[in-house]
Amino acid sequence: MTFSYDNPYATTRHPVFARNMVATSHPLAAQAGLRMLQQGGNAVDAAVASAAAMTICEPVSNGLGSDAFCILWDGQQLHGLNAAGRAPAKWSVDYFRRKYGDDASAPPKRGIDSVTVPGAVAAWVQLNKRFGRLPLADVLAPAIEIAERGYLVPPVVCQKWAAAVPELQSQPGFADAFMPWGRAPQVGELFRFPAAAQALRRIAASRGVAFYGGEIAHAIQRFAAAQGGVIEASDFERYQPEWVEPLSVGYRGYTLHEIGPSGQGIAALMALGILGHFDLGALGAHSVSAKHVQIEAMKLAFADVYRHVAEPSWMAVTPAQMLDESYLKSRARLIRINKAQDFGPGLPRQGGTIYLTAADESGMMVSFIQSNYLGFGSGCVEPGFGISLQNRGHGFSLQGDSPNVVAPGKRPFHTIIPAFLSQDGQPVMSFGVMGAHMQPQGHVQTLVRMLDHGQNPQAACDAPRWRANPDGTLNVEASADPAVVQGLKDRGHRIEALADSYQDFGAGQFIWRLGDPKTEGYIGASDSRRDGLVAGF
Repeated sequence: MTFSYDNPYATTRHPVFARNMVATSHPLAAQAGLRMLQQGGNAVDAAVASAAAMTICEPVSNGLGSDAFCILWDGQQLHGLNAAGRAPAKWSVDYFRRKYGDDASAPPKRGIDSVTVPGAVAAWVQLNKRFGRLPLADVLAPAIEIAERGYLVPPVVCQKWAAAVPELQSQPGFADAFMPWGRAPQVGELFRFPAAAQALRRIAASRGVAFYGGEIAHAIQRFAAAQGGVIEASDFERYQPEWVEPLSVGYRGYTLHEIGPSGQGIAALMALGILGHFDLGALGAHSVSAKHVQIEAMKLAFADVYRHVAEPSWMAVTPAQMLDESYLKSRARLIRINKAQDFGPGLPRQGGTIYLTAADESGMMVSFIQSNYLGFGSGCVEPGFGISLQNRGHGFSLQGDSPNVVAPGKRPFHTIIPAFLSQDGQPVMSFGVMGAHMQPQGHVQTLVRMLDHGQNPQAACDAPRWRANPDGTLNVEASADPAVVQGLKDRGHRIEALADSYQDFGAGQFIWRLGDPKTEGYIGASDSRRDGLVAGF
């Protein structure tokens, strides 16, 4: 791929070139990963160190109670890791109906009954055990130091922190953990998190056992019981992340890889499979037609994903059926080049998040994502160890005919998705775009800009984005070209411009391999919508 290094978009960022690289949405986390590489660690060590630091540096998006997913190239082959949490053994439709009434359609958005067993710490342990070079204690040391000594809160994190306080300040443990001085920190104020430092030390010393069945798990059980919840230490002890083979689809001579259901990565694969039937390069990167076709492809993909995707054993169709080439071609035929449409699901033939990436000069590349889901997750924070718990349980349904209906030990529909690009069986790019259902849309938009229009990763990242919503409406960034927005309106899209790029349009990190890492290295990009950094040497 030959990129153009012209960047027509307003940005404060430039591409970064290096043989060893870490890209995250907070500079201290990127530097934590870089320290591991400089100490002789590899890209996995860097990714885990950065992920741990991110739980402290960007708590609005993730914490020690997060879930996680990973796709990594170990130098020879691709691996996938699914560390989505599972429902407590005592969860059922009846449990929620008794507590919240027959009209409830899903578990609550906040509070202890939105919390499934967190998987992120298990992901760190598994990655370190299988692929890391350095001891887990060394890898977690930067995060422990940041939590104990504190850090100065940056502008974007500060903004999101303050916005979350009105809704979450009454949740158990939240104010004590995240409202020092009785409010959210202001820009440049020092935030310390000593309870989380304590947890990280116990996790490091026990290689995760303290979290999964040990003293941290028992502390969470006591905390949950005090709030009327039923998650128990035994739920943690049973938990294991799962090594999986990523799903893939070909596009323009490359292959996109995503983690399969119950995550939504298949939406990006389906959309690209549909877009492969259109000549987007001929339409032009900034044309109304190019945007329109991508939006319609994304809407088609989401129609199927929201109907069919759940824990695989609960799905009526298989991922292979959803990605069948003839099926995607039939879906592509539904797109009208001059008219927006509302699509229902097809019938395939029967048969609040942080993202980071790291790469080293040995060729190892890691695509990693973890999240508390909605900002600060459940809002519940176990006080002794500072465990900010996610709210992934809200992703379940309470409708008995849904494939995503809640059940004991089941994984809910998941939004966080790392991505990886290869060509002819060799690694090309580890990347991801944060932001709920914006994530597969961000994957598609940035890949189209790079593969169809030759934009470099930083330009593709900086370009104005659009977001198709489940209700059929379309959001565009305030920086979008007014002529393009009007053109989309003329084709029937119901559009609302939104100014909050962080919350509504996601943020990405990209590392593209330029050739032999020992000589040519990588090009990295970090989204200007967050406080991030590409660090390399």
